[in-house]
Amino acid sequence: METFQQIINGDKPVLVDFYATWCGPCKTMSPIVEAVGKEMSGQIRVLKVDVDKNQAVANAFQIQAVPTFIVFKNGKILWKQPGRIDKMSLKQKMMSFL
Repeated sequence: METFQQIINGDKPVLVDFYATWCGPCKTMSPIVEAVGKEMSGQIRVLKVDVDKNQAVANAFQIQAVPTFIVFKNGKILWKQPGRIDKMSLKQKMMSFL
């Protein structure tokens, strides 16, 4: 099984969704993130990170609000955004990293 570090160090863009189970906006974003992941399958990877269960990772990337999205490629942060984003904008953003 790949580690978080191995996945974000890959050459495919990785969309990481930092969320919490108690977070309302996170729940509304979940199907959008999953849909973009399915539509761009093979081109990008999607990871969901529960900040309550993975506090060390959340702290390492200074996650102060949920949801927060970070895109990694080759271990580098290409984009970071807290809050909601609509599906079309998220998909366009991911396409820009291909």
